[in-house]
Amino acid sequence: MANPLKCDLCDKPATVHLTQIVSNKVHKVDLCEACAQAKGVTDPSGFSLSDLLLKASLNPEAASGAMRCESCGFTQADFKKHGRFGCPACYDAFKGMLEPMLDGMHKGTKHTGKVPQAALARQTLHERLSKLELDLSDAIKSERYEDAARTRDEISQVKQAPHQSPPR
Repeated sequence: MANPLKCDLCDKPATVHLTQIVSNKVHKVDLCEACAQAKGVTDPSGFSLSDLLLKASLNPEAASGAMRCESCGFTQADFKKHGRFGCPACYDAFKGMLEPMLDGMHKGTKHTGKVPQAALARQTLHERLSKLELDLSDAIKSERYEDAARTRDEISQVKQAPHQSPPR
């Protein structure tokens, strides 16, 4: 079962999900029932999604708009307006705001990525060859020539394996 989305204001499970498109940019807010009522979501005349987005962070400094990147001077309001940061240092400056948002959207805040199967196979083959070559060297140093011959033959087989066509 997937992790339920958290309220952007209080971390309770979100039951109200708002999406607003302004100038071809999508802005999403997830709220619990209590925060939705407190912010006037049910009253269209008194609700402003942009105000809520600016106050969504739990960090009091962020809510006041005082967060600023030391490198480029970008503020949280600039980020909300443009939908992107001004420089790489912004990721550290706004870490307190970003991590809770990313945690609610993804399975954590650290990108792990994927490894292509072909690259994984090459890496495994390379590691196996490296180990066999070390074993061969150790066998020769220890004068275990029968073991060295077996290891040499295994190295030859492993080196030929990638050149064979895979079974279909």
